[in-house]
Amino acid sequence: MLFNILILVAGLAVLVWSADKFVYGAAAFARNLGLPPMLIGLTIVAMGSSAPEMFVAATASLEGMPNTAIGNVLGSNIANVALILGITAMIGAISVSSQTLKREVPLMLGGTILAGYILHDGQLTFFEGVVLLIAFFGVMGYLIWQALHAKKKDKLTEDLSSEIPKDVPTGKAVFWLILGLILLPLSADWMVEGAVGIAQAFGLSDLVIGLTIIAVGTSLPELAASIAGILKKEDDLAIGNVVGSNLFNILAVLAIPGLMAPGLVDEAASGRDFYMVLATSAALAILVLLSGRKRELNRVHGALLLITFIVYQAMLFISH
Repeated sequence: MLFNILILVAGLAVLVWSADKFVYGAAAFARNLGLPPMLIGLTIVAMGSSAPEMFVAATASLEGMPNTAIGNVLGSNIANVALILGITAMIGAISVSSQTLKREVPLMLGGTILAGYILHDGQLTFFEGVVLLIAFFGVMGYLIWQALHAKKKDKLTEDLSSEIPKDVPTGKAVFWLILGLILLPLSADWMVEGAVGIAQAFGLSDLVIGLTIIAVGTSLPELAASIAGILKKEDDLAIGNVVGSNLFNILAVLAIPGLMAPGLVDEAASGRDFYMVLATSAALAILVLLSGRKRELNRVHGALLLITFIVYQAMLFISH
């Protein structure tokens, strides 16, 4: 049991660190290749915080644990809204002005509904994994096209562009990129191995371990990014990290178990847990689309989100 805890903590620490270095190297390398900062911001930087979920999903799928991968996706999206935005809002009120963000939110909600439709029959097939992946590339293409044809600069794209490392030698960028690519799957394997050992000791299912320990762990980069955003008074970036991560998770990351380990899905994932994802996503959509000077996510809202997350996590452990 102690070994499993140690390997889980070590895996999580290396996973989060290597994900940060991977994004740093990839973004710097892309800048050196001459790609527009706006394009890098909307892709590598915006989606980079979901690298842990992606590698954990791939590792779990390869090890024949697709329900852990699916649980990680659903649990991460719940944690991103209820835990991360809850904590962030308790630090400082969040309001939204970005039009890019207001376009992303309906797409995230639509992606969530698509995922629910795919999972409702209790299975995730290879074809459905392909559908999710096509939807993801379609969404990204649309957002990039909108950004390229925008008549005025958008706050979120400016904030994302400012996060791209500058004046990084190409050799250094490639080094961090390669190191991240080596350590990400390795640390993901440690984390999954440790989490499975703990799950077996407490009699938890593969799904629940993905929804709890792994989901919270892989959401730490989003937590750090959102807190940093609110402290820098970059509200759109603080909430944009959550929206971008949830969009990437529900389409691109959920496609991974479908492509690598298609099969039956735990019925709780397509019922109880999906409805929780849908509820938190809808709450986030309402917040962003109605946000203004008088409508913002404040400390009361943050406390309610945090309480919701704690109650949900407690329910998962009690029910198992």
